[in-house]
Amino acid sequence: MQIRLACLQKFGLALFYLVLCMKIEGNSQTRLISTNSFLQVTGGVIIIQAQLETFPDTLQFIFDTGSSGISLDSSTAKFLGLQPTYTGQLIRGVGGIREVPSLQHKSLKVGQLQADSLNFYVNDYSVLTSIYGVRIDGVIGYALLNRFAIQIDYEKQLMSWFTPGSFNYPRNGHLLHLEINKLPSYPVMVKDIKSDSTTLMIDIGAGLNLLFSNRYIKKSGIIDSTRRYWTTSGEGIGGQIDLKLTVLPKFRIGPYRFRKIPITIFEDPYNVTNFPVWGGLIGNDLLRRFNLILNYSQKEIHIRPNRYYYEPFDYSYTGMELYLINNQVEVGFVASTSPAGLAGLEVGDQILAINKVITGSLGDYKAELNHAKRKITIIYKRENKVEIVEVKVLKIN
Repeated sequence: MQIRLACLQKFGLALFYLVLCMKIEGNSQTRLISTNSFLQVTGGVIIIQAQLETFPDTLQFIFDTGSSGISLDSSTAKFLGLQPTYTGQLIRGVGGIREVPSLQHKSLKVGQLQADSLNFYVNDYSVLTSIYGVRIDGVIGYALLNRFAIQIDYEKQLMSWFTPGSFNYPRNGHLLHLEINKLPSYPVMVKDIKSDSTTLMIDIGAGLNLLFSNRYIKKSGIIDSTRRYWTTSGEGIGGQIDLKLTVLPKFRIGPYRFRKIPITIFEDPYNVTNFPVWGGLIGNDLLRRFNLILNYSQKEIHIRPNRYYYEPFDYSYTGMELYLINNQVEVGFVASTSPAGLAGLEVGDQILAINKVITGSLGDYKAELNHAKRKITIIYKRENKVEIVEVKVLKIN
């Protein structure tokens, strides 16, 4: 009996040390792998560079916590001579659901890190290239991001990749404990005519502040029914969608509070916002006001206000969207009753100048539109005829 008890005690002690070692190993400290610069485009959307397998070409990917996979542009795949195959994989976006082919067991190199055994789905991202004015070769989402802890410094435009594990977070800032089912989400507080707590997806790939589904708005009754809306458009998987703009009086994430935030509302027939579990998403035009540390393995995100925290929000509204098409900046959308629509601008008009910016980039022209309560002068060409028009930029409120 004593011998059996002694054996049990030794076994118990060994088991204790085994569990302790497993716990320590499972919560090991992160280790820096690579630090890379990144580019930001409209709405703060992040573009990072990477290389696919043995191809020397540098590719440009949108860094997107709102994507559950990893994907490659169809024209890029064709250029590289890759042959995707259909496996029955479906993707869902704001504009629809579609079956897409995929490339299996590929490797991607980002700076000094290399990730293997990645399955890319292949989709046409030419519209993203038109929206942002830079070539988009793909989208990097959860399939890669969940393998690392990632630090994003918006002030220096640097991204650092670490091995997964326990992170030594800065003392200042706040640690959010996420819900993660391939897509990260977090409960927030919103207020218009009343307050409501809802969960929003953390979507670094979305170039806006806050996006709510119309179903959430109707069910919560949070927005004053007399509030005015402004019409615009957006692009997603499946095509162009109509959006409504307005202002939310109060918003809080963790201990951080914002007032009078421009928000976007849309019909969501394909339920990409996962209603009623989520009410919508937080986009990167708001998130870029913090330096972030994403730690998927620990289900955490650390947010620390940076110098953009107090930057004024953009309340300007012209009712038109500009795209880069065949290396020309063109009007891609015009709301009929908007300032641009009333001034006579039409889809397909080629922009030659806005104010004193002549033959500028897409970003330069968009920046000229972001001056609420001002009149801007637009020179454009339609059917080989040059026209000039004055547009008053409204302020959403």
